[in-house]
Amino acid sequence: MSQPSNSADALARLAAVIESRLPARGGDPDKSYVARLLHKGPDAFLKKVGEEATEVVMAAKDADHGGDRSKIVNEVADLWFHTMITLAHYGLKPADVVAELERREGTSGIEEKALRKAQAREGAEK
Repeated sequence: MSQPSNSADALARLAAVIESRLPARGGDPDKSYVARLLHKGPDAFLKKVGEEATEVVMAAKDADHGGDRSKIVNEVADLWFHTMITLAHYGLKPADVVAELERREGTSGIEEKALRKAQAREGAEK
């Protein structure tokens, strides 16, 4: 009997598939959507991230007016997928994002934003 998977396992499996499609790993643009986007370069997959983010917003706005809330889930899945392509291109993994979220855990969003602003000011002064 197999063990139930968790979301981290699912993200890690998807990340592994995406990484296998990287040009450096022989991803074939004629056989893989991911390889095709990666082959086209950052402009192509970053455009998709922007499009998917907009579609998340539109699905949520539609849900506010009685639309199907499952469309939000579908669009967020597309956004996460294309974001994971971006991570892979830059040699990053979903675990890196999870680690950052864990680092922020317990910190107020207001405090986190103020800290980032202070760090940006310090960096600009150097």
